[in-house]
Amino acid sequence: MLANLNTLVITGIEAVTVKVEVDIQNGLPAFELVGLAQAALKEARERVKSAIKNSGYEFPNRKIIINLAPADLRKEGSHFDLAIALGILLASEQLINMPDPGLFLAGELSLDGSLRPIPGVLPMCLELHKTRPDSIFIIPPGNSQEAALVNEIHSLTGNNLQEVCAYLEKKQELRTVTPKDEEKPRGNEAQPDFADIKGQETAKRAIQVAAAGGHNILLIGPPGGGKTMLARRMPSILPKMTREEVLETTRIYSVAGLLNTDHPLIDSRPFRAPHKNASAASIIGGGRIPRPGEISLAQNGVLFFDEFPEFSRDVLEALRQPLEDKVVTVARAQATHTYPADFSLIASMNPCQCGFYGSDLECTCTPLQIQKYLGKISGPLLDRMDLHVEVPRVNYEQLRDRSNGESSNDMREKVMAARDIQKKRFARYKISLNSQMRPADVKKFCHLDAESEELLKNAFNQLKMSARAYDRILKVARTIADIGENSNIKLQHLAEALQYRSLDRKYWRN
Repeated sequence: MLANLNTLVITGIEAVTVKVEVDIQNGLPAFELVGLAQAALKEARERVKSAIKNSGYEFPNRKIIINLAPADLRKEGSHFDLAIALGILLASEQLINMPDPGLFLAGELSLDGSLRPIPGVLPMCLELHKTRPDSIFIIPPGNSQEAALVNEIHSLTGNNLQEVCAYLEKKQELRTVTPKDEEKPRGNEAQPDFADIKGQETAKRAIQVAAAGGHNILLIGPPGGGKTMLARRMPSILPKMTREEVLETTRIYSVAGLLNTDHPLIDSRPFRAPHKNASAASIIGGGRIPRPGEISLAQNGVLFFDEFPEFSRDVLEALRQPLEDKVVTVARAQATHTYPADFSLIASMNPCQCGFYGSDLECTCTPLQIQKYLGKISGPLLDRMDLHVEVPRVNYEQLRDRSNGESSNDMREKVMAARDIQKKRFARYKISLNSQMRPADVKKFCHLDAESEELLKNAFNQLKMSARAYDRILKVARTIADIGENSNIKLQHLAEALQYRSLDRKYWRN
């Protein structure tokens, strides 16, 4: 007898429907799995066999052929277990009722027949909502909060294979996933506060500008100045995530298998800080079976590179295209996947190898060593950093100051007000932040008066700026004007934006 069931497979961060066809024939005992099944899927034989036996059913001692269609699509993962087990029971006529064509199943089986959580449930639900909104989706209980985000889909959870079999035989109902399973967003409640930062008012202001416009920022200064503390507090001044952003970011974490079982929703801005020894594949994405990298895991949040020059040249240069396009395409022999990469980059670095070049402490590096250290950051990559900010050493008086600086809540209010202005400005365009403006948008929204035009002309010639740096200065100036709730860019806004590029000349062009 032939049995047909439906499931899905993850390709990139999208899901594709797959039909599981099971046929049992007379002949020597065998378990043939066809349809470009990968290693983890081929191991399903032993899991399914033990789960069927320990659930009170008989595993057929005959030739079992399982086809995963379409056959030209590579299949990876253990979530096919449930559909394969039910297909065997239906094909061997231990279950009588054939499932409805609109039924989809996904779940990994333990040896005792219980259902274990699987990665990728959210993109599966989103795909069903888009293509099969009238379908029923059976998933493990551990994925119920994930599925609750897409409450338009009728999702059910079963604890084990026996319960799902009883449901197909119409002997018992499975628990329906409801929106109540979706937890309330936590927002920025657990984030560290900018009020903890002593001194560094200029750097705090630059971080606020970067957050308001979605700009990239480079922090330069000696060790112990507070660069890492500043970077880690940036998510606390970003607006709370919208439902669309929660879905988008959670989908990426779901595919990567990084969701927390206690709180599987990514409802606070991600902050990713990869180690300097990380490989290009772990940062950009890829691997034998392509997976999202750190730049995709930082979607709608912050990516922090501490000790920026210490990362490999391959990693740093690979950042250039995602910083411009906000997506990254990973090409492999078996597949090509495109992942989102819309994040704010914060990079921190010392001005030299010993860390004290340009500060009030003696630098022990030779000019050649300094040049070699700074030379690790290429000109094209430096051009893509909108703000270059110096973070000097904090003096004793500042450390002992008992007064509280500006808090994250106060800074976030200004950031949100500036973003609201940008949202209204770009309502008819496919962008929402100043950093996303294209050259035509810069020309339209970044008008300068005669005095500002003269200042920018002089700075452009003296600093020998590139066209990209010119555009980014205007974008930053537009953001500074928005924070001040000014409809036009004024001289002081442009002057502040130019100040954030002055370190380019101080460190790299001397």
